[in-house]
Amino acid sequence: MMNQQKRKYILERLHRNNPHPATTLIYASHFELLISVLLSAQTTDNKVNKATARLYQVANTPSDFLALGIEGIKEYIKILGLYNRKAKNIIKTCRILLDKYNGIIPENRAALESLPGVGRKTANVVLNTAFHWPTIAVDTHVFRICNRTGFAPAENVFAVENKLLKLVPKKFQDNCHNLLVMHGRYTCVARKPHCNACVIEDLCEFKKKFFYIII
Repeated sequence: MMNQQKRKYILERLHRNNPHPATTLIYASHFELLISVLLSAQTTDNKVNKATARLYQVANTPSDFLALGIEGIKEYIKILGLYNRKAKNIIKTCRILLDKYNGIIPENRAALESLPGVGRKTANVVLNTAFHWPTIAVDTHVFRICNRTGFAPAENVFAVENKLLKLVPKKFQDNCHNLLVMHGRYTCVARKPHCNACVIEDLCEFKKKFFYIII
C-alpha cells in the first residue's frame, strides 16, 4: 500500500513537470465553463472547443441559449456525442438558472447537481475551476491513475474522490484534478501507458509497468 510520503513525491513531480495545470476547455465566463463541461461528456475537449468557438459567438448567456432554442443549439453541437440530450439539458438548465439564480452560476454543490445534465464530476469541476473549492473531480483519467498507480485505489469514482480529499495535501487540491487528467491523457493512457516517459515511474505501483518499459 502506498504511503503518504510517496504520494507527496508523486504530486510534487507532476507539478514540476506541469507547474500550471489547467483545463483545456476554452471559456470566458462561469456560464461558458459550465456549458463546456456539460458538453464534454463522452467526447474530447478539442471537439467541444471546436463547437463552442462558433456557439459562444452567438450565445453566451442563459437568455441567449433560450432564444437560440433546442434546434438552434443542435446545429452548433451536432459534432459532439449525445448532442440531442445535451441540447435539451442545456435549455432546461438555462431556464433554471434564470428562474432561480438570476442567470448566475450558483456557488453551491446541491444547486449545481440539481441542474439537468450536471452530475457530481461536472459540479466538482465548476466548483474547483470557477470558485477554487478544494474539490477533486474524478473522471475516467483520474479514476484510472488512482487505481493503476496505487495512489488512491477504490472500486468507484465516489470512493476515489473521498480518498483523494483525505490523502491529497491542501496545497495540491486546487489543481490535483488537472494534474492527474493531463498525466492520464498524455502519459498514463488507458491501453498502452508510456511508462518509459513517465516522471513518476519509479514511484508508481503498477504491477505491469515493467512490460511497458521493456517494449
